[in-house]
Amino acid sequence: MNSTKPWHHSLKARFIASGLLLIMVLLPVIGFTVNQAFERQIALSIENQLKAYMYSVLAVTEVEDSQLNMPPHLVENQFNVIGSGLYALISDPKGKIIWSSDSFFDLNAPALNSPKAGDSLFYRIKINDIKHVAYSFTVRFATANQLVPLTIHIIKDESDYQYQVDEFNSTLWVWIGILMLVLVVVQVVWLTWTLKPLNQFSNEITLVEQGKLAELNQSYPKELNKLAKQLNALLHTEKQQRNRYRNALADLAHSLKTPLAVIKSQPQLNKDSQEQLNHINHIIGYQLKKAQSVGSNAWHLGVNVNDTAEKLVRTLGKIYHDANKDIDYQLHLDNHQAAIFKGDSADLSEMIGNLLDNACKAAKHNVLLSIYSNAESLTIHVEDDGVGLTQQQQASIFERGARADTYQQGHGIGLAIVSDIVNSYQGKLQVGQSAELGGAKFSIIFSQ
Repeated sequence: MNSTKPWHHSLKARFIASGLLLIMVLLPVIGFTVNQAFERQIALSIENQLKAYMYSVLAVTEVEDSQLNMPPHLVENQFNVIGSGLYALISDPKGKIIWSSDSFFDLNAPALNSPKAGDSLFYRIKINDIKHVAYSFTVRFATANQLVPLTIHIIKDESDYQYQVDEFNSTLWVWIGILMLVLVVVQVVWLTWTLKPLNQFSNEITLVEQGKLAELNQSYPKELNKLAKQLNALLHTEKQQRNRYRNALADLAHSLKTPLAVIKSQPQLNKDSQEQLNHINHIIGYQLKKAQSVGSNAWHLGVNVNDTAEKLVRTLGKIYHDANKDIDYQLHLDNHQAAIFKGDSADLSEMIGNLLDNACKAAKHNVLLSIYSNAESLTIHVEDDGVGLTQQQQASIFERGARADTYQQGHGIGLAIVSDIVNSYQGKLQVGQSAELGGAKFSIIFSQ
């Protein structure tokens, strides 16, 4: 009997899910994009810096008689300090290192690229397993006899570059995380404000169902206002129809009482005719009583099923006490304070009463009434320990005038009336075999 609607059946859940999806996807994508742009900008800045160092080295580079002449010290002091992290190297066309700055002392020569004359390359290398960035530029020096191509390599430790990237990433993702939290809070506040009319609408519908309001009174946005007016019109129309139904039923019953009284006063009536007239008079009295109760109840009013069920169990228990019939009653609630039937109390009594009465007639000793209520449905089971019903009887028992052979009395319209009432509330009436008692089992199911 436990069932819950999927989360996507809730508008609030859909809004929250879509908002969270947007936040969780869009902001990280923005963060990743900004991070990539920053890394590209830093790389370009490092490249320009190395290019400037290259020109400073190129300015003091001289070639005489195909021999490279370099000053003992360079203008940029980092080239003169051993292990400073900034190195300058010059290689010949075969890639052989023919000169290196003092800062490169005692380091292993890495594999360097040599671009074409006039071209440059910016790339990453490793020196002693430490990451570095390198900028290589090939130039031709003119001597008396020939052009001598040389490649100048400027290498810098990548730690400074990586530190800037890591620092930026740390700051970026911290702020993105903060922004995500802020947006989640803003989204919750925004959804609460946006869905407030829907919550008010739902609360008013609940109050109408409970009979605490006759119609919807709140002022709603234009998208809901039309629906509220239509519901109020429906409530008003339904109330008027029930009043007309009550009046018509009362008028019919009253109009029949007078001719019946005249017929009953005839002295020539035999005993059987007198009994039938009494029975008709009893039916008219019952319909009059029902007509009086119908006008004060409507489809949207909640009727406590337990109150009705307990009353019927007590009444029928007394009626069938001498026949040694025991009626057991069980109520199963799923996170609900009460089992509520959204309809007319007289209709509820008619349905449960007819089924219990038939079960008592068919039972050998035991009858079981079980009621299950949850957020999705209200289910009523009536079972007995009689001989049960055949497949043919199950198929025809709800037809007017039909009566199972196990019932020794009755007019065969009780179950048909139950079927009519259940259908009027868009419910389901099912019949089968009782697994617990072995006899017949009737089930009424209403969607909440």
